[in-house]
Amino acid sequence: MSIHHFADKALIHCNDTKSGTGRKEESTLKQLLRITILLIGFIWLLAWAAAGRFDDVPAPADENASPAPSGEILSPGERDSAKHLRVQIQGQVQEMDMGTYLLGVLRAEMPASFEEEALKAQAIAARTYTLYRIRGGGSANHPDADACDDHTCCKAYLSAEQAAANWGSMAVYYEEKLARAVRETDGEVLLYDGVPILAVFFSSADGSTQGAGDVWLNDLPYLRKVESPEDEALVPNYYSTASFTAEEFKSLVLRAYPNADLSGDASTWVRDIVRNDSDYVASVTVGGVKMRGNDLRTLLSLRSPSFTVECKNNAFTFHVTGYGHGVGMSQYGANALAKEGYSAEEIVQHYFSDTTVGYYDAP
Repeated sequence: MSIHHFADKALIHCNDTKSGTGRKEESTLKQLLRITILLIGFIWLLAWAAAGRFDDVPAPADENASPAPSGEILSPGERDSAKHLRVQIQGQVQEMDMGTYLLGVLRAEMPASFEEEALKAQAIAARTYTLYRIRGGGSANHPDADACDDHTCCKAYLSAEQAAANWGSMAVYYEEKLARAVRETDGEVLLYDGVPILAVFFSSADGSTQGAGDVWLNDLPYLRKVESPEDEALVPNYYSTASFTAEEFKSLVLRAYPNADLSGDASTWVRDIVRNDSDYVASVTVGGVKMRGNDLRTLLSLRSPSFTVECKNNAFTFHVTGYGHGVGMSQYGANALAKEGYSAEEIVQHYFSDTTVGYYDAP
């Protein structure tokens, strides 16, 4: 019987005993009964709590706790498992399947905190790039291996142990997340005219990508300028500066271009900056030597060929936007598209024009 039901019955009993002379006494009795019932209820609740009846109430969630791993089995898919590679890692050639290799590439090349569709897009691009290189005969840098862990030659690679040291308490969750991205794109590659493409990627763009011919010697039909959404607030060091004294600048340039004329006033050394339709520096003349914007970017270790330069007080300051060569898929742009609801296949086809996503089973 509930406390309120007991109180109601007590009040009914009091009403049955009314007399003409006892209205004031009746009112006092009602108040005493209410107080008594409330005290009994309070004592009863204390006893209930002491008996541990509230132990099954869940504790508030810890907002800082790591997401729980799912425990699902995330071994590589059938197609990736069937493709065996020789990968040179820290100078030693190791044999592994495509799925294992791609997992190591994802650990190194894209933040694991990114959206899952962006991670899947990265898996498709990395798988495609690897098959493109193998189909082209590999690299003279590692003749006994199909790929290596040098990002300037192939793609960066991290072992599970190295990644776990970086990820800390998120390690198990992130490892599952990346493995799922590889498994759920099992064997998928970008094709143009039925063969894998040069699926290059970089970190962040200056609002759009640029064509392959703007950076390298040859244009490619699937590597053209496309718009790239970049959330400036979320991209680390989206805007950066690099400063050099005139002597530092002169030393770096002459090391690569000994015929450059860097005499006289330093403010006359850098001239004729030409921009392409993506607003990246297409070409620039330094000391009378014309070079590509990306060549100067590499020479000075600038983060991007999207830059402006000023010379004051015998020193150069470069103001740079974005990070990377600007060709192919922007990783931060891919993540922004994933947040907008794009699928992995839609993301890669946005960045690689006129391609299809399919399978390539040729050796």
